[in-house]
Amino acid sequence: MPWLYSALLAFTLLLLLPYWLWQMARSGKYRAGLSERFGRVPARLRPTAAGENCIWIHAVSVGEVLAIAGLVEGLRKRFPGWRVVVSTTTLAGQALARKSFGEGDVFYLPLDLPFALRRYLRHLSPRMLVLAETEFWPNLLFETKRQGARIAVVNARISDRSLPRYRYFRRLLREPLAQVNLFLAQSAQDKARLLAIGAAAERTQVSGNLKFDISAAKESALVAELRAAVTSGAPVLVCGSTVAGEEEILIAAFQAIQRDYPAAVMVLAPRHPERFDAVAELLSASAISFRRRSRWLKDPIPGGVFLLDTIGELAALYALADVAFVGGSLAPRGGHNILEPARFGKAIVVGPHTENFRDIITLFARVQALCQLTEAQINEAELSATLLQLFHDPRRRAALGAAAEKVFRENAGATARTLDALEVLVWMPGNLPVAATQPRGEARR
Repeated sequence: MPWLYSALLAFTLLLLLPYWLWQMARSGKYRAGLSERFGRVPARLRPTAAGENCIWIHAVSVGEVLAIAGLVEGLRKRFPGWRVVVSTTTLAGQALARKSFGEGDVFYLPLDLPFALRRYLRHLSPRMLVLAETEFWPNLLFETKRQGARIAVVNARISDRSLPRYRYFRRLLREPLAQVNLFLAQSAQDKARLLAIGAAAERTQVSGNLKFDISAAKESALVAELRAAVTSGAPVLVCGSTVAGEEEILIAAFQAIQRDYPAAVMVLAPRHPERFDAVAELLSASAISFRRRSRWLKDPIPGGVFLLDTIGELAALYALADVAFVGGSLAPRGGHNILEPARFGKAIVVGPHTENFRDIITLFARVQALCQLTEAQINEAELSATLLQLFHDPRRRAALGAAAEKVFRENAGATARTLDALEVLVWMPGNLPVAATQPRGEARR
């Protein structure tokens, strides 16, 4: 019953309103794009013109925005003259999407309330909605389908943590999932899990993981500046996408590393922008030498921590790493994407909590293409010992990096398979677009 879900969601939002207001006042969280989330279409987002076709892609945050970049480019090439717009949920994802795809075609996903969604659907008139991973918002699915657009879920995955919850609500999910015309799963296991929670078998395929097709980050000015600022030959540890509870361990472990390598540099990149100041305070309290990227004057860095308190620069900085630690894995947060350092052929270290990327981790672990800590190693002494072993052994670092790069190369191709499946979906009978513009000049029957 969509009306019951909408009522419960509205009631929940009202209950959470004091918390939201407190977070806005304390850290500015949730403030960005607030009016857009409640259905106000921003002036920068022009309406879709009469006779024009539009594809709406939703990508939650930075990882999904990076993953769909090739998809956006491919759709624009296959459907010349069609409009592709992108929505995100997070501030970091929004900033990267605007930079990548243009401000005029990027906006915040509205809350899953009919009145907010309908304003965007009327404004954009999408012919197809593409959802990255598993954004199963019931009203978004119902309202989009009611307008007559096709719906595809791409790069779909069901994490170990999410599976029990989805199974519990399987009966309630049946109707929303029935609105989806096509599920493209990352792996055979993800396909099986989609079927287990109610996806139709005839609409579900395996297309691979789009994140293996993320284009290599171009060497930014920051990479060149840091390379010049760091002492020649000094080891560099890049710690990306760290979360609360991890920085303390990493800082302590790095202080131990500096006893052997005084000129060593750790690039520390917290996952969430609202935590930048808190991590800076943590570094100040530890009495370790550090610089904030936002205030750095490009002076030499004889050793210490470089706090990356900006958005969208981490991927390129992995090029500097001798060792890359990928966060969200020491704390029980499911881990983050290891493919960015893998593309650069870097030695990768992760903690034991990698459930969100289980298939990728399994691929890498199978051929010894990463170093994964155990639960017993989540402490300063064990972490510093592991990192020091890698810094002391350039041959092992090189072997890990080469194996990681090989796995990355061998698993590419999901973007092309996804584009092929979406092209078939667009041109299925009963979904002819308003202008009937054929892709790539090919005749359709």
